[in-house]
Amino acid sequence: MAQILDPLSLLGDLVSRARRAGADQADAILFDGVSLSHAQRLGKVEKLERAEGFDLGLRVIIGKRQAMVSSNDRDAKNLEAVITRAIEMAKTVPEDPYCGLADPADLAKNFPALDLEDPSEPTPETLRQRAAAAEDAARAIPGITNSEGAQASWARSHVALVTSNGFSGSYGGTGHSVAVAVLAGEGTAMERDDDYDSAVHGKDLKDPAAIGRSAGERTMARLHSRKVATAKVPVIYDPRISASLLRHLVGAISGPSITRGTSFLKDKLGTRIFPAGTTIVDDPHIKRGHRSVPFDGEGVANRRRSLVEDGVLQTWLLDLASARQLKLHTTGHAARGTSGPPGPSPTNLHLAAGAVTREELIGDIDRGLLVTELMGMGVNGVTGDYSRGAAGFWIENGQLAYPVSEITIAGNLKEMFLHLTAANDLEFRHGIDAPSLRIDGMTVAGA
Repeated sequence: MAQILDPLSLLGDLVSRARRAGADQADAILFDGVSLSHAQRLGKVEKLERAEGFDLGLRVIIGKRQAMVSSNDRDAKNLEAVITRAIEMAKTVPEDPYCGLADPADLAKNFPALDLEDPSEPTPETLRQRAAAAEDAARAIPGITNSEGAQASWARSHVALVTSNGFSGSYGGTGHSVAVAVLAGEGTAMERDDDYDSAVHGKDLKDPAAIGRSAGERTMARLHSRKVATAKVPVIYDPRISASLLRHLVGAISGPSITRGTSFLKDKLGTRIFPAGTTIVDDPHIKRGHRSVPFDGEGVANRRRSLVEDGVLQTWLLDLASARQLKLHTTGHAARGTSGPPGPSPTNLHLAAGAVTREELIGDIDRGLLVTELMGMGVNGVTGDYSRGAAGFWIENGQLAYPVSEITIAGNLKEMFLHLTAANDLEFRHGIDAPSLRIDGMTVAGA
């Protein structure tokens, strides 16, 4: 892949040419990246792969009609064809009364320094060592019988955006990750589990051997799992899966869900949807944050926002189009690719830690469930009805008693949110994070 020397100049020229060709407004976005990945199983290399990619998208707006065309070919003749196709398409598509670029007053002017680029690129040997350390440590746990493999990866990306209303900006980012999965037991009694970590800078990664030991210990703890009888009990969500509840919240407060009236929270803005004291924050400007961005996908200035404060829903997640439809102001949450219009999405999202320990959450439970794995997506975004396959550990007399599997947990998200208690074990590991969460009164059904 030839090096792009000046992405902003390339996009600026493309936008100017689109305007001269007949577009009332235009913007162009570019993604450029490279990745390196090593995978092994049982100590033998299964993959060593380097990939490079380039993708560019042009959006043109004529009146109230918009069209997007993308390309991974930056040859001048191809880009001329991209402009022509986009203009032709925009003249024939139906009108969208809510499309359009931002008010120049809302555009980001100053970009915060977020330290999103690790200057050092790991060698293939470094990745091999990380994966080997994780797999070796996992397999060294007594009782581990097999491995699904380990992988270590690195990626570097660059994003650039230019709009015809005066915005021009770019940023880069890197990512390192290590993952391993192993098995224990034999035949129908076999169990598996995994662990992984990711970081913007390589030196922030957890020790690969510690990741491996965790994967092995988690796998061994799942052996000899049982089924349980159907009951209504408290359920504890492990931090590995508690963030899934935040993803359901995001879907319910996303602008398009509200404009369509398809959200179980559509009439809850300004009302209490979580217990008093609950805070949920979205912050795009965390240094070395997994999902940090200095501006949103429409060039709009973004900032830290409390989505939920003291249990009360404060805002929807809005891009320009959904904000106009709701007669509100964008919240700077637009995200986008190269082949479609922007849409709202969170950045670094977390539910703030509570005041009690995880042990205290569990300690007064006579009978309950600690969930460590979820399966399936049985969630109705319109009603909030919730039902998912699960596995984890049965709780008796305030202690973990034995592993359980082949169960279903069910409830309704409106009630689940209102009966949620957070522990104090929050870690910022994934970009969407939550501590251990306890929800009373859920239905656990044995399969």
